[in-house]
Amino acid sequence: MLRDEGGSGVPVILLHGLMGGPDTWRRQIPWLRDHGRVFTVRAAGHGRPAPADLSTEAFVDELSTALAGFDSLVLVGHSMGALHAWCYAAREPGRVRGLVVEDMAPDFRGRTSDAWAAVIRAWPHPFADEDAVRAYFGDVAGQYFLDSFERGDDGWRLHGDVDTFQAISDEWGRREFWQQWRDVRAPTLVLEAEHTVTPTGQMREMAVVAADSRYELIDGAGHLIHDERPVEYRLAVENFLRALPGERELATGRLLDQPVREQ
Repeated sequence: MLRDEGGSGVPVILLHGLMGGPDTWRRQIPWLRDHGRVFTVRAAGHGRPAPADLSTEAFVDELSTALAGFDSLVLVGHSMGALHAWCYAAREPGRVRGLVVEDMAPDFRGRTSDAWAAVIRAWPHPFADEDAVRAYFGDVAGQYFLDSFERGDDGWRLHGDVDTFQAISDEWGRREFWQQWRDVRAPTLVLEAEHTVTPTGQMREMAVVAADSRYELIDGAGHLIHDERPVEYRLAVENFLRALPGERELATGRLLDQPVREQ
């Protein structure tokens, strides 16, 4: 579940989005190492077994177990990973020094995943090679899936079950997570794509509601901000990390001088 990507200092934990994987962060990992010891998380159901309970709480329970050895950390999450990050931060306020939320909102009630799940089931699957993936999805989304898919003798294929992905998404259409967001105490950076998948106005409201939060709209970006607008994403995140209390001391590595078990 947890993979050490190198660096030193405060643990910086990267949580991927729905249907993603740890390698979707590989273009950000090199510069994030300047800000701490980077770890990526592979969510359950994404290349490893899914829990029987596909609730957000089940994912956060597993995350809490994986991160139990860290006294202080920074969380960087995209989409589903952002939701899991702020729910963890709400549960463990004393452990989280900073939180980055990328294009995720607390309330999708009334939405259904039936249409996109049907599209996924209709993919020409498996894809014969990398060119076939990029031709079908385009350069940005194609690279996201190449960083996530499993590669077999017959080509590139989905790294999880469509029913699992749909069940995860369907939960967001039935409930809201505003209280978990209100319970976050860490400084937070809220990054919204110009062409967001979130309900209008919610991410701006998140920054108003949170006690210590800043909001940035990334012009021209779609849901995959960190890959569609990597320069703007890096600038926003690095400025945020540098402004965290005690960041200079954290960079020395004094908070993480013991080996960490890879899970």
